[in-house]
Amino acid sequence: MPAMLPGPGSRTPYSGRVMGWWWRLLLGLWAVPPTCTGRELLNVCMNAKPHKPKPSPEAELYEECIPWKDNACCTASTSWEAHLDVSLLYNFSLVHCGLMMPDCQRHFLQAICFYQCSPNLGPWIQKVDPRWQAERVLDAPLCLEDCERWWADCRTSHTCKSNWLGSWAWSRGKPRCPERAPCRPFPHYFPTPANLCERIWSGSFRASPERRGSGRCLQKWFEPARGNPNAEVARRFASPARSWARCPGLLALPLLLPLLS
Repeated sequence: MPAMLPGPGSRTPYSGRVMGWWWRLLLGLWAVPPTCTGRELLNVCMNAKPHKPKPSPEAELYEECIPWKDNACCTASTSWEAHLDVSLLYNFSLVHCGLMMPDCQRHFLQAICFYQCSPNLGPWIQKVDPRWQAERVLDAPLCLEDCERWWADCRTSHTCKSNWLGSWAWSRGKPRCPERAPCRPFPHYFPTPANLCERIWSGSFRASPERRGSGRCLQKWFEPARGNPNAEVARRFASPARSWARCPGLLALPLLLPLLS
C-alpha cells in the first residue's frame, strides 16, 4: 500500500517539532533586551575595584564626588583617595609633568569621581580581561560642553602622553614619563577637545556632539541641588531598541528562519 503524503495544510511530526522549537526561541528572546549582555543596565555599579557591589547613599563623599552622595558606587574612602596628589586608586600622579593648573586638575577629579561613583554607566559597561578588572566603561558619551571646558582649562598644563592607561616607565613603584616622551602643553598631545575626552583614558569616554540638557549625553559633574541628569540619559540608552543594537548575534537570528522552516 503506497505511503500517505501529507495533504495541504497538514504538518508532519518533524515540522511540528521545528515550529514548536522556533516559537519557544522567539518567546525566550522577547525577554532578552535590555539585559542581553548578562546584567542589568540601570542603577548599577561595574564589577571593578574599588566599586561597591550596589549603589547606595554615601553622606560623607569628598569634594568633587559630592554630587553622587544620594546614590553612589564609591565609598567615602574612595572619594578621598581620588583627591590625593598621588592617587591610591591608580598609583598615579596628575602632576607627572610638574604643577597642573587648579582648573585643569578639577576636571580630572570630577572625571575620576564620575567614573568611580556614578550608578548611571550601565549601558556602557563592558567586560574586559579578568586578570586586570572584570569590567570597564567604554564609549560613554560626554556632553559637548564637558569636553570643551576640560580641554580649554587644561591648555596651559602639561603632560607627556595621550593615553594615560598604559606604557608608562615605572621607577620606585611609580609611573614616570617614558623616554623620549617630553612634557608638552596639553594641545600638543590633544589637538582638539574630542581628542582629550576620547584618548586620555583609552576610549572610556566618547565626545558627543550633544549638549547638556539634551538627554543624549552624560555630564561628568553636576550641581547636586539640581539632581542627577545622567539617570535620564542611561534610561534612554538602555531602551530595548538600543539594547538590541548591542546584540549583533541576536540581530542575525531572523536570517535563520528560512533554514528552520
